[in-house]
Amino acid sequence: MKKNLSFAFLLSVLMSLTLVSCSKDKDDKDLEKPVIETGSETLPQNCQVYTKGEEIPFRCIFTDNEGLGSYNIEIHNNFEHHSHSTDAGDCVLDDKKDPVNPWVYNKDFTIPGNPLRYDAQIDIPIPADVDAGDYHFMVRVTDQAGWQELRAVSIKILDSK
Repeated sequence: MKKNLSFAFLLSVLMSLTLVSCSKDKDDKDLEKPVIETGSETLPQNCQVYTKGEEIPFRCIFTDNEGLGSYNIEIHNNFEHHSHSTDAGDCVLDDKKDPVNPWVYNKDFTIPGNPLRYDAQIDIPIPADVDAGDYHFMVRVTDQAGWQELRAVSIKILDSK
């Protein structure tokens, strides 16, 4: 009888542990988006002005609760004054115009080691032969679970001096 009680007790403990571990797996799913930190150290800032032939310094810190995976930088013209509903806006825009040789930049970057925090620093050369005018600078960061965050700012590219 004691053996049966001990066996029943052990069996109930094992079943409880199994149920706890199964429910824990469900709770362990990453449901949080990564974060693109903003502040005075983040570049570019909304409404910054650059000159053709120079570089745009990109400085940004990404964080995540589980692990970062990659980020993407996209730069495209805003000659028709569209919006991305983030930081882009409230800048003095040039008159609307049709693009002749607009700058399009789109590049993916892997974040090595899946860290919880990553300090991204890249200098992006502005081609000397692109149209001057209003542009959007967009950054997307993706974590290991596939969650993504977006930040877009307005910048202006001027003709070389």
